[in-house]
Amino acid sequence: DGNFSGLIGEAHNAGFKILFSIVGDKNQVLNPGYFDNYAAYVAQVAGQGADAIEVWNEMNLDREWPTGRINAAVYTQLLAKAYSAIKAVNRTTIVISGSPSPTGAQGAFPGAVVNDDVYYAGMARAGAANYADCIGVHYNEGIVSPAQTSGDPRDNYPTRYYATMLNRALANFPGKQACFTEIGYLTPEGYGPLPANFGWAARTTVAQQASWLGQAKAAARSSGRVRLFIVFNVDFTYYGADDPQAGYALIRQGGGCPACAALGGS
Repeated sequence: DGNFSGLIGEAHNAGFKILFSIVGDKNQVLNPGYFDNYAAYVAQVAGQGADAIEVWNEMNLDREWPTGRINAAVYTQLLAKAYSAIKAVNRTTIVISGSPSPTGAQGAFPGAVVNDDVYYAGMARAGAANYADCIGVHYNEGIVSPAQTSGDPRDNYPTRYYATMLNRALANFPGKQACFTEIGYLTPEGYGPLPANFGWAARTTVAQQASWLGQAKAAARSSGRVRLFIVFNVDFTYYGADDPQAGYALIRQGGGCPACAALGGS
């Protein structure tokens, strides 16, 4: 919306760093000249002092990229232009590759979904490692401790577990670190039943959310494989049938934050 300068100033004046996850228009992204326009925009954001920029988001879904044209190599062309434009004006801005959505639904929704491991591999083959300071990762479907790599009652698909999700993201990028631009645990506690398509988290409690976030943070810090760890989310209040975002929030109804102590420790 063009207000990035004000947001950067507000964040820095409060003692924070600021990351922008910048998504353009999926209906125009493949038009001639759009990559150049996008690169020019993110360069403006970097030039105003953005500490980090994530180039697009979940572009392996047709919610974020044109149906039937999801292509990691094409996305990498956009990433390359954005990286060059950003670094030309601010070498210190961290460039994060767009985080694919963790999914195994490619077979069920051809043209609408590409599995994240397939997408990461396609990015790597296209040279994405040359145009990213770290590799963007999302992890938001856990219902067991991040110390576990089995035992999820749904199945043992790799995106279910913190460690295997991290391995999946970095498998094709030796020497690169991950940047978690979304990591969170969903719990309905205090909000009532979850929508059916989020029912997998029905038994997760706020206490588990707090504990698991603390464990995941500790694992990320000690691994040396994670550069950045952003919890999704701090204080969202929307709890709708399409997306129960408040169920992920650190700050719960009434203002308490059980996870804050777990995340604030060393």
